Order: sequence, then C-alpha cells, then structure tokens
Amino acid sequence: MQLSQRIVIDAEVRFGKPCVRGTRVSVGDVLGFLASGMSADEVVAEYPSISRDDVLACLDFAARAIQPR
Repeated sequence: MQLSQRIVIDAEVRFGKPCVRGTRVSVGDVLGFLASGMSADEVVAEYPSISRDDVLACLDFAARAIQPR
C-alpha cells in the first residue's frame, strides 16, 4: 500500500479530520506526538493499531499539504 492510501478523510470519523485508515488516530495527533519529541516507534507503541508506515504516511500527508499547487 502506498503511503498516500494510508490516510483517509471520512466525515463520519473524527469530524472529517484526516486519519490513519481503519483507525480513529488523526494525522494531527501523530504529528503532535512527533513534535513533542516522541519517536515513530514510541507513537506505534502508544497506538498499536497503527504501524511505522502509518506514521510515515502522516508525515507525507503533512508535507504534501503545505506544498504549493
């Protein structure tokens, strides 16, 4: 699965915030944990429903979101 396919936006989940597919873990949550100093492995340990690739997908989603079109 490509990184971009791991992030979904569903109006019925977390008020439409982008989340890791099949979970209620938002991209914003993951980015916040990383910004606070947690490693990707620590985030995965805290949320075993996501993988290291999901964490990378969150970073990829954020990077693409700030790129000019």
